[in-house]
Parts: sequence; structure tokens; C-alpha cells
Amino acid sequence: MSLLSFFCWLNTSILSVPIIVIFFGVSIFLTFLTKFAQIRFFKRFLSLITASKKSSQDANTMSSFQALFAAIATTMGMGNIVGPSMAIMVGGPGALLWLLIYIFFGSVIKFAEVTFAVSTRVKTAEGKIIGGPMQYLKEVSPFIAHWYNGAIIVLLMSWSSLQSNTLANILMQEHIPAWVTGVSLAAITFVVLRGGARRFGELASTLVPVMFVLYVSSALFILLRDVQALHKAILLVFDSFLTPTAAVGGFAGATVFQSMRIGILRGILMTEAGVGTAAIPHSLADTKNPVDQGILAMCSMVSDAFLSMISGLLALVTGVWMQGTFRSTLVYEVFLMNMPVFGRYILVMSVILFVVTTVIGNSFNGMQSFNVLTRYRWVHCYIITIVTIIFAGTLVSAPLAWEIADTIMVFVAVPNLIGLSLLACRHYKVLKA
Repeated sequence: MSLLSFFCWLNTSILSVPIIVIFFGVSIFLTFLTKFAQIRFFKRFLSLITASKKSSQDANTMSSFQALFAAIATTMGMGNIVGPSMAIMVGGPGALLWLLIYIFFGSVIKFAEVTFAVSTRVKTAEGKIIGGPMQYLKEVSPFIAHWYNGAIIVLLMSWSSLQSNTLANILMQEHIPAWVTGVSLAAITFVVLRGGARRFGELASTLVPVMFVLYVSSALFILLRDVQALHKAILLVFDSFLTPTAAVGGFAGATVFQSMRIGILRGILMTEAGVGTAAIPHSLADTKNPVDQGILAMCSMVSDAFLSMISGLLALVTGVWMQGTFRSTLVYEVFLMNMPVFGRYILVMSVILFVVTTVIGNSFNGMQSFNVLTRYRWVHCYIITIVTIIFAGTLVSAPLAWEIADTIMVFVAVPNLIGLSLLACRHYKVLKA
């Protein structure tokens, strides 16, 4: 049995049901516990985004909005562009709706993660902030907190490798060698990590809006050129939601459970709701109200849902999901076919921005976890390790990288979700407005 076959078997046969039950179960539980916070707090979110966006002057913290964009930078990445099309190619069109359903319910998990992260954070004698799941999980069990802290470093490294792998595969279509992509990405990450929280916050708050507008405007141009095909694609998603998808073209067919499993898994990987990573940069926010920061984090998942929906519809409208085998370059092919003059360059630029911010975000979160583990010692060892892994990721098989990331994520997220559920029951008042 090959390594890829082993991880595919492990994720499909052993871990599928527990993942769906735990992630989806906790998201629904917290939704009802908070009385549908994702709906109740939306008006408050709108008032928060119109408030002051003044930058933090402390090098160890960020403003609330820099923390928000820093967290978005890690989730709004290649997962939103590539993930939906890959989910559809494996689980059928119905996987896209399952993905969006998880984003809706999972947003409350992110709300709870960030709220508890801000409310339990501590400051060291040197003025460094320690916060995130590794801190709030201590309220439940020090062992769980230490387990999470070590495991999340490994997961974030694998995610950075996955992002660099996807970027390398796309840029090779433009005749750019994988090693050039690896070296460039590693160098940029090194420079930003050496600058600390403030530099990362400034970079994220500048690049995130640019890459969002650039990608969305181009994708909408392709989708709206054929409104009838777009309408058929939307109907296909709903028709396939609770119905097995028959084999068509290069697509091998999918069961309802496979559609659900793939859709929820991709939703988890894209949003990181339940994994706890978003709580790490949010814990550095220069804010006094934990609930307000939690609301910003929760409602920011609207951008994840929008990007995922657009990327999935691109694959359906153009029909690339039925052509060929599993690959991470589907959206590149869409832009190349439908915007042959400028499309490839727009997508390449968007992809570069998405990957750069995501890799740096994951690496920064990993560095914060490493600092908690070592009390801010030997940080240079972490930086050297992560830039090496980013470079090495450009040479790994894409399907294998995705499967390994799915496996590692389970051992990170399950302890976090269990601890988060216990905290929500014990300290429900912290989550109240």
C-alpha cells in the first residue's frame, strides 16, 4: 500500500464519521447555545466595522482590524480558490452546498474560539501576549492545552507546505520552476516573521482587500457572461444535495455521504473553524471587549462563503469538474479558457497574493504557538524550520499533501472542540453580549 493510499484509507474509512459528527455537532450545539449568534450579532458587526480603525502602536499587538485581516489572511487563501472545485470533483456538485452549510454553523465556533482567546489571554513580564486555544484550553485541562500547542505547530507547517505546493503547481503552468517558487515564498515569509506581529498585521490589512477584489471581479465576469449556465449550475448544486451524483464525463460519481464528507472537510480546512488557528492572531488584538472581537471573527466568514461559492460555481459553469483527474489547477484552467488574454495573469496575481498571505499567516500562528511552548526562546529555530518546509512543500504530491493535512487536523481540532464545548457550558456568560 502506498503512502497516499494509506492516508486516503485512514481519512475515508476510519476518520470520516467522527469528523463529521464532532465538527458539525459542536457547530450546531454552539449555534443553539448562543441563540443563533451568527444572525443576532450581524447588526452589531456592521456597527463595529464602521468604528475607528486606528492602528496599535504596540509592536506586540495589533489593532482589532489588523487582527481581523491577519486571521482572514490565513483562511482566505488557496483553499477558497482550489478547495471548492476539488470538493466538487470528488463529492459532486452537492458538496458545495454542504461546504456552505458548515461555514454558516461553523462561524459560531469561531466566535466562541476568539471570544475565549481574548478573555483568557495573559501578558508576560516582557509585555508579550500569550493567547489562543493553548491558553483557554488550560481552563479545561493543562494536558489538552499542551497537546494542542504541539500539534497545531505541526498542522500549520503542513498547511504552509500545502499552500506552497498548490502555488508551485499553478506557476509551473507559466513555466516557472517549482524551486523558484519555493525560494521566493520562503524568503518573503522569513522577512515578515522577523518583523513580528505589527508588520504582519500591516501587510495583511493591505493585501487582503486587494486580492479579494481582484479575484472576485474577474470570477464574476466569467460567471455573468452566461446567466443561463449559471442558473443551471445553481440548480445542479441543490439537486445533488441529498441525491447521489451519477458519473458524467471524467467524474466517477459520488454518494450523498461522500458529498457531505468532502464538503464539510473542505469547509473546515478553508475556514479553520474548530481548529482554533484564527483565535491566535485575534488574541493579539488591542481591544477590551472579547465579544466584539468574536463578532468580527464570526462575521468575517461571510467572505469565506462568498469566495467558496464563486470558485465552486466557476468549476460547474465551465464544466472543468467533469474533465480529467483530481488536480489543484482547475480554476487556473477556467481562467485560461475563458479569459485567455488577461485571465491567466489576473489569476496568477490573485493566487500569489492569496498564497503569500496564507503562508505567512499560518507561519505566524505557528510561531506564536512555538513561542508559548518555549516562552519566546529559540524562535530563530522555528523560523529556519518553517521556511525550509515551505520550500520543500513545492516538491510534494498535491493529493498526498491534502490527505496528510486532513489527518493531522483531526488530532488538533478534536481536543479543541471538546475543550471549547466544556468552556461554553461552564462560562456561558462570557459569550453573551
